[in-house]
Amino acid sequence: MPTENSGTSKPKRTAPRPGWLTWIAKALAWVFGSLLALAACGVMAGLMALAIAYPNLPDVSELSNYRPKLPLRVYTAEGSLIGEYGEERRNLTPIGSIPQVMKDAVLAIEDARFYQHNGVDYVGVARAAIANLGRLKSQGASTITMQVARNVYLSSEKTYTRKIYEILLTFKLEHMLTKDQILEIYMNQIYLGNRSYGFAAASEAYFGKPLKDISIAEAAMLAGLPQAPSANNPISNPTRARTRQLYILERMQENGFITEEQAAAAKKEELRIRPPREGTRVHAEYVAEMVRQLMFAQYGDQTYSRGLNVYTSINAADQNAAYEALRRGILDFDRRKAYRGPEKFIELPKDPAEIEDTVDDTLVNHPDTGNLLAAVVTQADARKVEALRQGGEKVEITGEGLRSAQGGLSPKAAPAIRIRPGAVIRIVKNAKGNWDIAQLPEVEGALVALDPRNGAVKALVGGFDYDKNKFNHVTQAWRQPGSSFKPFVYSASLEKGFSPSTIINDTPLFFDSSVTGGQPWEPKNYEGGFEGPMSMKRGLARSRNMISIRVLQSITPQYAQDWISRFGFDAARNPAYLTMALGAGSVTPMQLASAFGVFANGGFRVNPFLITRVTDHTGKILVDSKPPEPSEANRAINARNAFIMNTMLQEVARSGTAAKAQATLKRPDLFGKTGTTNDSMDAWFAGYQPTLAAVVWMGYDTPRNLGARETGGGLSLPIWINFMQTALKGVPVAQLTPPEGVVNVGSDWYYEEYARGGGISHLGGAGLAEPAETSPETAAPSEERNRILDLFKN
Repeated sequence: MPTENSGTSKPKRTAPRPGWLTWIAKALAWVFGSLLALAACGVMAGLMALAIAYPNLPDVSELSNYRPKLPLRVYTAEGSLIGEYGEERRNLTPIGSIPQVMKDAVLAIEDARFYQHNGVDYVGVARAAIANLGRLKSQGASTITMQVARNVYLSSEKTYTRKIYEILLTFKLEHMLTKDQILEIYMNQIYLGNRSYGFAAASEAYFGKPLKDISIAEAAMLAGLPQAPSANNPISNPTRARTRQLYILERMQENGFITEEQAAAAKKEELRIRPPREGTRVHAEYVAEMVRQLMFAQYGDQTYSRGLNVYTSINAADQNAAYEALRRGILDFDRRKAYRGPEKFIELPKDPAEIEDTVDDTLVNHPDTGNLLAAVVTQADARKVEALRQGGEKVEITGEGLRSAQGGLSPKAAPAIRIRPGAVIRIVKNAKGNWDIAQLPEVEGALVALDPRNGAVKALVGGFDYDKNKFNHVTQAWRQPGSSFKPFVYSASLEKGFSPSTIINDTPLFFDSSVTGGQPWEPKNYEGGFEGPMSMKRGLARSRNMISIRVLQSITPQYAQDWISRFGFDAARNPAYLTMALGAGSVTPMQLASAFGVFANGGFRVNPFLITRVTDHTGKILVDSKPPEPSEANRAINARNAFIMNTMLQEVARSGTAAKAQATLKRPDLFGKTGTTNDSMDAWFAGYQPTLAAVVWMGYDTPRNLGARETGGGLSLPIWINFMQTALKGVPVAQLTPPEGVVNVGSDWYYEEYARGGGISHLGGAGLAEPAETSPETAAPSEERNRILDLFKN
């Protein structure tokens, strides 16, 4: 029996566990179990959501061949952009053509780990959460792939459902597309303000340069736009855009995309932001609209989305010269008119700090038009006017700059025209760099120039300002051509035996009511008086109306009407009456330019054309229009008729009503005819050099008098000369080559069969043969006669 000290010991009793420790253990086990259960439920819910949502996700396979909406673009012959039509400005740029600096700038600020994550950047999410919780600079966690999913397929609503779809779609995009494909879509799809989609379009919109040419500083500026296209816009908010740009440059340096030296240089670089009013560099708005209409007729609604590129025959230098010449001529004319008063009056705030905002708000509705700028007067008296432009620019007008607005600065000026604080006025810089007060002109004009050898339109300006008046006066304005129509009557007479040396009497003509069928008609010469017998060539050069009427009497209006149809004129718009001799019908400037081109090219009728080539966004040629060479099938008049008319029209530009042309341009190969209609309602000059035919017209949309003594030679001819000074620069002087069938006798050319007494040598007046008596059918009817009584000047 063992004793108490035999070596066997009793088991030790453990201390009981504290109750609080048991409670914690149970609580932890419960929490852990709950978390496991919640995780399992979350996984099951996620799987169920995925099973339900995934089949409903959009099909992203089409993005592997990304084709966004691309606008219609219109270009000059040299490739200068003159028009763009479509809801979105976009240049589809393959990822390989996007410069690395642009990609680096975007990745630095939007998704630096883009090439490392699988669509959701968990590191970025954690970093953003810490930054936001720590009240550091707020950071987002959307990756580029998530932004593509959101921008291409999802709405902008902020709901949990949309966020789930966004994440699921992100994984789907990452699975179906390569990283480069996703980045390419992002950089072409993202909206960047100013109607620009994608960085290529934004580069053009903000810097006026292709994306391939941008600098580090410019790339950083553009990369700041996706966050807030309006708030970070360098045009509307340059201060905030600059702040964002500097931050992105720092991010680029931190991520190793640029060096410290490059970052420092980029921060110092001064950027040239393209001003919003700069618009297109070539002013060809009427041309672009004509092309848009032609393309829409062919392609319908696809015109604005399939990325068509239309190349025109327009020469950029000629187009700008035409635009400047027409505007200068119209403004010069308008300066001679009385000042019509400010465009509007506003109440200026009493608080000087509020004036600039009020001016900015007001001038939004009075946009600048070319060099004609809008401003609001802040102070005004007879010696000085102070005004404010948008953006706070202060302008002071003194001295000669006030001359055209003296009527509005007089103390006795009517309230409607008085220039006073709050008046919205127009200003323009003169040749000396000083400001002049001007006004928006009421008169309109048009200029069109084409190559008479093939019909290619080289310049076309349909009015003073497209935004002010979209009516295209080149193609839509049917106006009386006045004396500019006379050469076509003279051309017809050559086929009836007339010659430049035919003597015709410039003496009075009278048609009584038995001839006119109404009131008597006694036509006048513009300058008054009569000069007696003169050659037909001198009669055209001097634009004597009696000579033209007698010629038309002799050949008959019906014959002349048939003849002018050869030039492309509408017979119905040019009735077979004697008033045709004075240009009482209707033509458009385009028609007249094409018709004078027949003389210029030796007798061929060529149809004007504008479009030379159409391609899609890949460069595939859809249309390649090559004008046919003139052939006998296109002959309108014989070569000798054209040659003799050239000699007569050359005399007009040398010593006649257009003598200023050769005197100014210092070249003999200029031809043309002035035209001024009854009561000076229309002023024309139609002229050409063998490589370029151009027509200028001026008048009011609602016909009214242009002013006493205003003529085509005084209004339209100077515009034509200014245009031709640029258009003919470097063009060799052309020589007229006599064709077969003409001979020179003395100083004039004749049809060979009429050279020695075979044609008509004299017409009309005492001792001269009179034409046959005019019948009522060939004279103007009473209503026509009333319209053109005291007809047609110069």
